[in-house]
Parts: sequence; structure tokens; C-alpha cells
Amino acid sequence: MQNNFFNPFTHGFFRCAAATPLVSLARPMQNASAQIVMLRQCHEKHVGVVVFPELSLSGYSLQDLFHQQSLLDECETALLSLLQASSSYSPLVITGLPLMLSGRLYNCAALLQGGKLLGLVPKTYLPNYAEFYEKRQFSSAKELQHQFIHICNQTVAIGSDLLFRCRENPDATIAVEICEDLWAPVTPSSWLAMAGATIVCNPSASSAIIGKPEYRQLMVRSTSARLLSAYVYSGAGQGESTTDLAWDGHALIGENGTILEESERFSSSGSIIISDIDVEKLQLERMRNSSFKDCAHEYSADIRKFRTLEFTCPAINKEVPLVRSIARFPFVPDAATLRLQRCQEVLNIQIQGLATRLQSSGIQKLVIGVSGGLDSTLALIVACKALDRLGLPRSNLIACTMPGYATSDSTRSSAHDLMKALGASAREIDIKPSCMQMFKDIGHPFAQGEKVYDITFENVQAGERTSHLFRLANANGALVVGTGDLSELALGWCTYGVGDHMSHYNPNASVPKTLVRYLINWFIDNNEFGDKAAKTLRAIVESQISPELVPGESHDTPAQMTEEAVGPYELQDFNLYYLLRYGFRPSKVAYLSWCAWAHGEKRYDFATIKKWLEVFIKRFFGQSQFKRSCVPDAPKVGSGGALSPRGDWRAPSDASAETWLDQLKNNTP
Repeated sequence: MQNNFFNPFTHGFFRCAAATPLVSLARPMQNASAQIVMLRQCHEKHVGVVVFPELSLSGYSLQDLFHQQSLLDECETALLSLLQASSSYSPLVITGLPLMLSGRLYNCAALLQGGKLLGLVPKTYLPNYAEFYEKRQFSSAKELQHQFIHICNQTVAIGSDLLFRCRENPDATIAVEICEDLWAPVTPSSWLAMAGATIVCNPSASSAIIGKPEYRQLMVRSTSARLLSAYVYSGAGQGESTTDLAWDGHALIGENGTILEESERFSSSGSIIISDIDVEKLQLERMRNSSFKDCAHEYSADIRKFRTLEFTCPAINKEVPLVRSIARFPFVPDAATLRLQRCQEVLNIQIQGLATRLQSSGIQKLVIGVSGGLDSTLALIVACKALDRLGLPRSNLIACTMPGYATSDSTRSSAHDLMKALGASAREIDIKPSCMQMFKDIGHPFAQGEKVYDITFENVQAGERTSHLFRLANANGALVVGTGDLSELALGWCTYGVGDHMSHYNPNASVPKTLVRYLINWFIDNNEFGDKAAKTLRAIVESQISPELVPGESHDTPAQMTEEAVGPYELQDFNLYYLLRYGFRPSKVAYLSWCAWAHGEKRYDFATIKKWLEVFIKRFFGQSQFKRSCVPDAPKVGSGGALSPRGDWRAPSDASAETWLDQLKNNTP
């Protein structure tokens, strides 16, 4: 299909539009003309499918005028006019009209493209309550006696069993249900999705009453989530009869539980909303979801009766902007309200996990190493809160800072200030003497005064810290609390075994570094522990990330910067999310990262994005799985995944990263 890398269609996206034109009641040719104008606009924006409202060629609110033959004839003439105009434009068009067949009148959606009428889908469920009495005029699709009809000089498939698959991108398979069909207990879209539809389109005419917009949002979100699909909803607007009702022209585009785009209601000029649907992602979600597959198998005999037709998506071999927002921090919600809720939920999961482990073990004390960095700060707070929840004194938390050869004055000071502010039992153990003994025992050159700062030099310090913590726990009848986070585990940025890899329980293990920072900021914003603690927390958040294992020129200039070695965590967390959560191709991850980070006040160019993605692939797929195969127990906090071999991620420790590296190399500029 399209092969321009900077084009969303190359990466499994399909562009959808919901259009709500001004309606001219009982004037089909004028409605067709308005739709042709919008069709041209969608064509210019490379839209793949555009959905107009229910009965949009005639107007929905005509009541018994639908039984007038002159109106029905004019609707077919208007359809022919739209059909002829479509030969000049690329989008698949879904419009609505009344259609009489064998003495019955049907409320139909017509699908057309390139001068051809591809199919007709009649409405299945007809409302006959409240303000709607469609059974007075129309018959249900269930009463249909034909599979094909002759209309507009063409023989055309008709039925509620039709699917429309894109020839160039089969993942984009479209189905239609009409208005009330969405409100039925068992929706037509349920069957259509199990039969393969990834994009459900709903031409609708839903009146404007108090509370209904929120309800429509809920229905679109929940249906798209339940069906692991996209949902494109276009509602009738201005121009419909206001004899007894008002109409708001509400349009929505949802994807797997998220509203991607929503129109302005009560527009005086009509509107078009457009978004790119990640149909490849939807198929990957279905591949993983055993319940979806089980349902499709259970009803396979019925699903096999569905008919599939084809439409086309013309090649766009040029750079085209992605029409949807890609969050820079996929583990952290953009909306402030949702971010607050997320922080509270994550903390509650961490606290409950650690508190339950204490209760089940019968132990009432904890030991934790505090470095003055982000991860140990969050774990220290969680440990304090877990003791609070159990009604135990914070003095039961033995917090120990363990300065080594490269510990800076600022992080050491922050560790002491924080332990004091939180009321833990603070201790300091200088690990240099025990490290020196180890250097002497193993014959390391540092023991002879040589400045050899190799991996052994680093890991001796990490191992000594962990060894002290476990023996301190033995001596006090306590559990060791781990501090390492999800990002470090993904990159293998931890010392295996007797090192920061090990603990009795690790509440941070499925929290990525970018979210750790936001969680600590949440405590600062809420001034949870007082002004002095907030100041210390702010200093920790603003400091550069360093393991502080190799001496620098001074006590406050560490020689190591973690992100210079493994890459910026904001990029690596992005890579982790899309490779772990969805299993995307590296080229697609690179494209999404470019969409998120190529613009704005802080940005990364594509070469930098690709460089650090390659580093991530090497470390994640080729070098670090053995560390993840034996991690301590930890609570999973989010759908972005965890790396426990007992949960979301199970992989061999001796696999190669070559396949992913080759895919990145061969499919990116």
C-alpha cells in the first residue's frame, strides 16, 4: 500500500470522518449537493470513509411524508447525483435514505465509492417509544426478503449482514448499524465485530434533550471498548423539524473506549470531524483477547453467513500529518483530572500490595535503602503509607542511606531530610569499608589504589548495599522493600541478584520512571508532608538521574548520567509502552514517537528517536530478560503492562533482538 514512512496509512491507520451537514427537509437534491461539498473536503484531507446522518438525503423528521412516492423518487435521484459525483473523489461515502422494496419501506444506509453503489444496509431496530414512532413508516431489516436489488442502474447487495473490507488494508473492515441499533440490548455491531468489522459506522438522528450527549458518549465509549473497535457516529443537526424536538448535530469518533474526536453541538453551519483509527492496533488487541475470540468461535456458524464486499483506499505516497493526538507520556494521562485520579489509584495499589504482604507474613517492620533519588523516594513514601494503613508506627520503617564512593552531598542530604520528615527510623551505613574488603578479596585494582571504575567497581557497591539491607532485615525481623521501577527492569538497568534487582517485595516494579516523577509531584502539589518535605521532594524531582557509582570531579558532579547511557526515560517509556502493550513493529513505534516528539518546545529529531529505540530493542529483547525471569513479587498497577514472568510478560532469556533490529533498520529512513 502506501510506502511513505511519514504517512499514517503506512503504519496501519485508517482515516474516518463524521459529517453533519445542514439539512433541507424534503429537498433531497439540495441535501445531496451539501454532501458533495463535504465529500470534496474529505477527499482533500485524504479521508477513507465519511459518515453522514440517518436519512440525510431526505431529512429524518418527515414522519408520514415518507409514504409519498414523489419524495421516494426524488431520494433515488439524489442518490444517483451523489453517486455520479463520487467518481471524482476517493472516500467511501455512507449516506441515508428511505427505500421502498416489495411493498415495504426501509430506513437505509447507502455505501458508495468511485461512482459505484457498493451496498445498502437497512436499519434493524426501529424505535416506537418516547418521541420516535418509526414502525409507523418503516420495516425492520429482519423483514427483508432480498439479498440484492436493482437501483441507480446497478445490482446492489442489501442486508444488515454486509461487511466492507478495504482492499489495500484488510484490517480496515467497515460495518454499519443505524441509530437505535446502538441502543438495543444485543446490537448488530456485536455480530459484525465478531465477523471482522473493526470500524462500526452509525448514521443517526438523535434528538437533543438534557443528559443525552453524555449518554451518547458513554455508548460510543463502551461499545468501542467492548467490541475492541472504532465507532464513528454522525447525528442529525440543524434543519430537521423542531415541531416537537431539537437536534444538535452531535458527532463522535471513538476507539476502544476513548473518544478521539467530538463535534461542536448546535453548529449553525454543519461540521466535519476527522480522526485516524489505528486498525492495526485493534486487530492486535483482538489477537490477545481470549474472550473476544471465544465469542466469535461460539457464534461462528452465524458469522459465516455474513457477506464481505470490497472498497478501495487510494495510495497516498507522500508525507501526510497524522490526524489524532499521540501522548508523549502514554503511562501518564494528559488531562489534569484524570492524572490526579491515576496517581491516587496507582498509590493505592502500591500501598495495598505492600500492606497485604506485611499482614500475610505476620511481620510488622520494613527495611528500605534510601538514595535520595526518585525511585527510593517513592518506595519510602509507599512504605510509610502502608504502615499508616495498618495502624503501625512509621518508626517500624528502618530507612537506611548507604553512601559509597560517588554519593553526592545533595542526594545524601535529601535522603536524610526525607527520612526525618516522614518519621522513619533513619540510619546511615558507610559501605566503603565493606566494599574495600571485597575489592581486596577478589583482587580488584582499586584495592591497590588504581582508579579503575569498571562494572565490577559499580556492582560491588550495589551488592554491598543490598547485602546490608537483607542482614539488617534479619536483625530486626523485617521485610526488605524494593525500589527499582518498570523502566529500569525493561532496560536491564539494575544489578542482578545481590544488587538492586532483589528485595522481599517491590511496590515500584510496574511503575515506569515517567510516572514515578508525576507521583512524587502529586505529593508536592498536595503538600502531603509539609513545606520542608515538599522542598526536599522538589529537589529530588529536579535533580539529574544518576546511579552515583563512579566518582566525579567533586561530590556534587557525578561522572555518570543514566540517560546518557540508556537514553531519555521519556523516550524509552514511550518505546516500552508500545512494544510491550501492543507489540507494534519498531518502525511504527518510531513513527508514533516522531509524531509525539518532533514538534513543540521540547523535541527530538527522528535520528535521535531511532538511535534510542535501537538501544531499547537491544537491551529489552537481547540482553535483559534473564533479570526479568526472577523478579520479586510486586503489584501490577496499569494496563501498560508489567514485566513479571508470572504476569504480562513471559519470554526466553536467550532470545535474539535481531528480528526487531532488522525491522527497524529496513523500514525507517
